[in-house]
Amino acid sequence: MTDFRGYPVAELVDDLRLAFVSRAIDDREIAMQKQSRVFFQISGAGHEAIGLALARHLRPGYDWFFPYYRDQALVLGLGVTPTEVLLQAVGSADDPSSSGRQMPSHWGHRARHVVTQSSPTGSQCIPAVGCAEAGRYLVRRPHLAADGRATEAHGDELTYVSLGEGACSEGEFWESLNTACNLHLPVLYVVPDNGFAISVPVIDQHPAPVHELVRGFRGLEVHHLDGTDYFAVRDAAASIVAHVRAGVGPALVHADVVRPYSHSAADTQSKYRSVEELAEEARHDPLDRFAADLVGGGVLSDAEVKDLRAEARQIVADAATAALAGTRPDPTTVATQVTALPPLADPGPPDPDRSGEAVALGEAIKRVLHEVMAADERIRVFGEDVADAREQVLAGVEGKGGVFGTTHGLQRAFGQARCFNTPLSEANIVGRAVGQGIRGLRPSPEIQFFDYIWPAMTQIRSEAATIRWRSNGAFTCPMVLRVPIGGYLTGGSIWHSQCGESIFAHIPGLSIAMPSRARDAAGLLRYAFSCEDPVLFLEHKHLLRQPSTVDAFPPADWVLPFGIGDVRRPGDDVTVVTWGATVSRSVDAADQLAEREGIEAEVIDLRTILPWDHDIVARSAARTGRVLVVHEDTLTAGFGGEVAAWVGEHCFADLDAPVRRIGAADTPVAYEPTLERAILPQVDDIAAALLDLATW
Repeated sequence: MTDFRGYPVAELVDDLRLAFVSRAIDDREIAMQKQSRVFFQISGAGHEAIGLALARHLRPGYDWFFPYYRDQALVLGLGVTPTEVLLQAVGSADDPSSSGRQMPSHWGHRARHVVTQSSPTGSQCIPAVGCAEAGRYLVRRPHLAADGRATEAHGDELTYVSLGEGACSEGEFWESLNTACNLHLPVLYVVPDNGFAISVPVIDQHPAPVHELVRGFRGLEVHHLDGTDYFAVRDAAASIVAHVRAGVGPALVHADVVRPYSHSAADTQSKYRSVEELAEEARHDPLDRFAADLVGGGVLSDAEVKDLRAEARQIVADAATAALAGTRPDPTTVATQVTALPPLADPGPPDPDRSGEAVALGEAIKRVLHEVMAADERIRVFGEDVADAREQVLAGVEGKGGVFGTTHGLQRAFGQARCFNTPLSEANIVGRAVGQGIRGLRPSPEIQFFDYIWPAMTQIRSEAATIRWRSNGAFTCPMVLRVPIGGYLTGGSIWHSQCGESIFAHIPGLSIAMPSRARDAAGLLRYAFSCEDPVLFLEHKHLLRQPSTVDAFPPADWVLPFGIGDVRRPGDDVTVVTWGATVSRSVDAADQLAEREGIEAEVIDLRTILPWDHDIVARSAARTGRVLVVHEDTLTAGFGGEVAAWVGEHCFADLDAPVRRIGAADTPVAYEPTLERAILPQVDDIAAALLDLATW
């Protein structure tokens, strides 16, 4: 017999063997954890049939994959070896997914396009949509892949993303569906439903089954399958995958599966599932069903099935031996692959003879965006209101170009494929950028106001910032996330006036720029677009059109690397370390102090928060012996506390007075102008603190 039910017998036997291998890996990992050779275990048991049946219709290294932790059989079907799976379980440096940095079942394989997986449930859905979006963009621009600047794209590629039924409660799942359907993207959603999210039953998750809940999305093809039936899935998958490959829109497969093992080794499902329930579920084990189908069809005998099980156990035993012999990670490498900033030297001030028209900070940002987009097709700008207008009316209107005008004209100049509006959804904006960055594009998403950035926090912190480290450099996430920030607006209030850069400074893998003048904004933004890792580019709203920010626009080859501060006002008596809108206020305060008291304060503009220039601060502290840190963020836990702590630790012998800090009151920013002035640091506050410190 060469064929059975329309499929080559050899494929069916191979898949049954892989199903047994997947289950044997689970069993081996459980045993190894008890021996303290594996440190965490979560199984794919019960999900083998759907994973292997789908894998037969998918193309590793061609399609793109955002799996979740129960997709062990799928990744085996895509060609990841048992040894590679177990190398991750034992935490070996040879593990191709993360070199020992991630927990088991957090898949990642660059060659097979299995994108490094994070743990937050459902957060992979929006990057998957961004990945599919990037594929559509790149297939029309094959030269970007031909010259190595982006990944290759194919007209019929698809992006696979899976998540459990519990994760379908996450908002990011729904936000991703919104965009996948709206743009008719080739995304295959797979929801294996084993009835439980750890111990929470599906009845506590949804008012109806997932396949019913999603039917309101126009353009989404929805299927409900028995995920324990290999043949049912494989039969249905042929047309489902063909539909997605045709580019007419996404599809969602909701598959009923079982969970014969506990959620993880840290869970005991007998605490919340009855003996009768577990026994009934065991009667629907997909391995037994698959084997019975092949025996009943005369493909295999009971003895041959038994031999396959034994062969699978031996394969896994040999893989475990190989994995345990793998290289152990080197502790000295823990800080590698966090970020990798391009190595550029301090360019010094721009050549005035080559500089252009005098512009304020906002205009400098707009000009650089036009400049870099003209030079690099990989750059796409998107967010709320960033486009000029609908194409149908564009010729007859001025165009929006963002609430602050910094993206005005980009859509006219570069087309809607490169500057476009998004749904009002911050996680959607950033998550799509993550998926695009993984494909090699240089997305520049915009969050309209810093005060509304928090819905995107999972995408920023758990997805974008960790990609390089968690994959040990196999994947990177270039992205320039532009965010208007700050107060001093008169009437901005709590929802349009906050700072909070210190919160993001606590995120390894992120770089943060916060320029205070046009020249620096131009140089830093150019540098940001050369980075292979995510950059948070904070554009202070109050400074966008302030005269204090005006500079001659620097020439296109003037690029300012991160981590280089600037002395904005020289002085020998006291040092001020600051950034953002408090730079000009600190300069004004220093001028007042010099005029009234003859005390000369040196004002240092850090310009970037991550990394920040320790050396310029240390040199100034050594000369003045007194340091005041000024910032607009709240005083408690503001980034000034980090600067002050570093100065106290590393410059203590040079100090003649305690390090002082000035920041906003520990309250939100108020609406009424006198209240706002009382909350935010003012020139008189800074001058008084300088005088007190200088005479301490």
